[in-house]
Amino acid sequence: MNEFLKCFVQKKQTNNNNNNKKPIKHITVELTHFYYISSIKKSWQDSRDDCLRRGADLVIINSREEQVGVWIGLTLRETKGEWKWVDGTPLTKSYWGSGEPNDYEGKTEDCVEIKFHDEENSWNDIPCGDQNFWICEKTVAL
Repeated sequence: MNEFLKCFVQKKQTNNNNNNKKPIKHITVELTHFYYISSIKKSWQDSRDDCLRRGADLVIINSREEQVGVWIGLTLRETKGEWKWVDGTPLTKSYWGSGEPNDYEGKTEDCVEIKFHDEENSWNDIPCGDQNFWICEKTVAL
């Protein structure tokens, strides 16, 4: 577990009365995920295999903050024609770059990278055999 260097903290704000103009009485912080960030590049499948060995999986993007320029757990490999996350859930919210996904120059681009962490819409479909950094995401059991 000590290899998981970063965590995602979700803040729940609680106000003890229904008047929204009153100050918040306390904030409950819940640790929800651990992340492992690679320092070397591998293919999408080799990256996923590494995550699974760590008891995690490639990151599933649920927020803008999770986008950091790496392989993410979104693919067409299992169900051709339908983008799905590695946990089997269908893609509902996306951050595709302009013109993406596109199978550029007729290549089979069935895996997804985030090209620029500082741009909200920068997902790019690329061949799964390309080399890239990756992020593993492990849910914390509460």
